[in-house]
Amino acid sequence: MAKEEYIKEAESQKRYPKKKWEAIVEAVLFTMGQSVELRQLAAALGESEEVAGQVAEQLKKRYDREKRGLQIIELDKSYQMCTRVEYYENLIQVAAAPKKHALTDVALETLSIIAYKQPVTKLEIEKIRGVKSDHAVNRLIEYNLVHEVGRLDAPGRPALFATTEEFLRRFGIGSTDSLPAMDPVQAEEIRSQVEEELKLTMEEMEQEEGGGSDRESVMKDLNV
Repeated sequence: MAKEEYIKEAESQKRYPKKKWEAIVEAVLFTMGQSVELRQLAAALGESEEVAGQVAEQLKKRYDREKRGLQIIELDKSYQMCTRVEYYENLIQVAAAPKKHALTDVALETLSIIAYKQPVTKLEIEKIRGVKSDHAVNRLIEYNLVHEVGRLDAPGRPALFATTEEFLRRFGIGSTDSLPAMDPVQAEEIRSQVEEELKLTMEEMEQEEGGGSDRESVMKDLNV
């Protein structure tokens, strides 16, 4: 084995004292300034991803317990160090205020549909909302809350959209699995509203196409 390869292999197998693990994770998160994947933290520690996750969680709890100005947040199998929200007003006294994008009701409605049905096409979004959604989707992409994740294997190859890591950061959730379940009563209200909005349109289509439209299949696609 060549000397360079031997040194590289030895460094990859290097183990660090357990008492230094939290400090190592803290240093990596602070230096990177963005989300760091578990595999990267594991590489920094020279340990498994499971161990890296445990260390990151311990550090996260310590920051919360001590109410520090910084906090550790988990973002879908990655961790990031950032300013604690309650100190935002203090921060902007000495720094340029970060640009915060205000979301309109239309943008929030569109974002909710994408979050719960992702990956989803614009056509599916418009089918649920009942109106064109190009502007809302484009604005969410501009705000880095939504991005294109692929193409549907269908005529025209429509783009598929899903939420981003910035969406998780902004709404304070670790992953999309942590999204709150929709209230059954609210879901039924939405379904009733959509049915009412579609009723006239579907009847017109049935008259034009000789009864060829199936309203139930449309409602099944909505999944509400």
